[in-house]
Amino acid sequence: MGLMYRFLGFTFLGCLLFCKAEGAIRHYDFVVKESNFSRLCSSKSMLTVNDSFPGPEIHAQKGDTVFVNVRNQGTYGITIHWHGVKMPRNPWSDGPEYVTQCPIPAGTNFTQEINFSTEEGTLWWHAHSDWSRATVHGAIIVYPANGTSYPYPKPYGEQTIVLASWYKADVMEVYEEAVASGAEFNTSDAFTINGQPGALFDCSTGTTFRLAVKKGETYLLRIINAILNEELFFGIAQHNLTVVGTDGFYTKPIYTEYIMITPGQTMDVLVTANQPASYYYMAASPFSNSEAPFDNATTTAILQYMGNQSAPSPIPLPTLPGTNDSTAASNFTTKFRSLANSAHPISVPKNITKHILMTVSVNLIFCPNDSCSGTTDGDRLAASLNNQSFVFPETDILEAYTRNNFSEFTTDFPLEPPIYFNFTGDVNVTVYAGQGTKVIELEYGEVVELVYQGTNLGNAQNHPMHLHGFSFFLVGTGLGNFNNQTDPDNYNLIDPPEVNTIQLPKNGWSAIRFVADNPGVWFLHCHYERHTTWGMAVAIIVKNGGTTNTSMRPRPAYMPPCPNS
Repeated sequence: MGLMYRFLGFTFLGCLLFCKAEGAIRHYDFVVKESNFSRLCSSKSMLTVNDSFPGPEIHAQKGDTVFVNVRNQGTYGITIHWHGVKMPRNPWSDGPEYVTQCPIPAGTNFTQEINFSTEEGTLWWHAHSDWSRATVHGAIIVYPANGTSYPYPKPYGEQTIVLASWYKADVMEVYEEAVASGAEFNTSDAFTINGQPGALFDCSTGTTFRLAVKKGETYLLRIINAILNEELFFGIAQHNLTVVGTDGFYTKPIYTEYIMITPGQTMDVLVTANQPASYYYMAASPFSNSEAPFDNATTTAILQYMGNQSAPSPIPLPTLPGTNDSTAASNFTTKFRSLANSAHPISVPKNITKHILMTVSVNLIFCPNDSCSGTTDGDRLAASLNNQSFVFPETDILEAYTRNNFSEFTTDFPLEPPIYFNFTGDVNVTVYAGQGTKVIELEYGEVVELVYQGTNLGNAQNHPMHLHGFSFFLVGTGLGNFNNQTDPDNYNLIDPPEVNTIQLPKNGWSAIRFVADNPGVWFLHCHYERHTTWGMAVAIIVKNGGTTNTSMRPRPAYMPPCPNS
């Protein structure tokens, strides 16, 4: 009964929020502080929001404005990013540290204004400072505006499913140790579903997350991959799934036994409780197609039919693809299509004015006196875009840009690889990357095609590439080297998925298109935290247009001060 009451209460809250007026103003209070948690037979203190892991959900309707007062009661500075929210003309509240703001100092607060526009579905928020997002994250639920509805029958109920990493150690110590040495990061000890590792781990059986369902009804699962460095397969034993949305936009239905979800992505998934009333495991296990270390663990939760039935022994597990099953991963990720109908039209950019070819690589950086432990030669592990490893400045780029302070960055990021070679074949070029704070400048209204090109430098693997401030259309993807003469002939310009995060395939390419109509400074980076830390990132500056409505909003009266300003 307790499970049922909790579910009914959640549904009532969702309906209550759903019924409010379009364009409403909403307020949330986030208290960032250390909290004590016990998992895997051990306890630790870790940074959380409002003492919860995952953190509180934000609920809004399409077109709403939400103000979040972030009160930092932790011991170090932190920022919060609203992942997938375009923030029209308002980069001031986007959140990545030293890109659009400096960290909120301990003992202070900063109110961020979140502006929803075309997003509808599931998004999420997370810390954007070092590796603190491991424990500081939560869901954003954007319901349809008044007078509109889901493009599918309204589900009987819904449940957020947050997939996250769990470290027995202090995550910041893991981060600082690797940064200091230049070596690989330690992997997590487990994954979690809604904060719990699940019954396959010691000391976890009694705390496994459970979702109570009514036989015959359909439920909407809002799935978020908040994990630091691993892609995951996810499924529910003996139940089929229907994907109906991703990254805050609807998709044509995808009928599947499993999903593959990369860090940063969200998916809206329908499941119907149409099996014999019993208990069934939902589970998530990693996908990895590289030689990089990864957490090879399986996290579980329980789908439990309402009633008096007892749990079977054993509770059935879903059959998920193998850890290195690239075919299963590709078969799923290539199925996404936008609805592209009269109720949910799309406009795919056609007349491209700016072409960018961007190699995505894992590299090395020289260390003085061979003093690092990233390799046997004493070098530091690194990552790059177009062989440029991004260095975070001491003053955030947005502040420097608006003050015409070009000492913090340069605008000479190369729009094509500095050296052309067989990107995905046998590499015969240097693996060492240049370093700097280089940005891409775009004129307002430019129509951009950006082709990510994976390389076989260093340790080749998939890369979850995320762009702040925009959604974009994934118009093409493939294996091997991109051919600008023949590959565009196979682009999908009819119903490509509109997303904010993509999976760039190992030793492959992905082409995205967007219009640079959101003035400001926006971060582009791999959503593997280890790769962002190593420099797989760049900032994009979209210049103001010629009118007030095509220009950045004015700087707020208060922004967190930079430590060295």
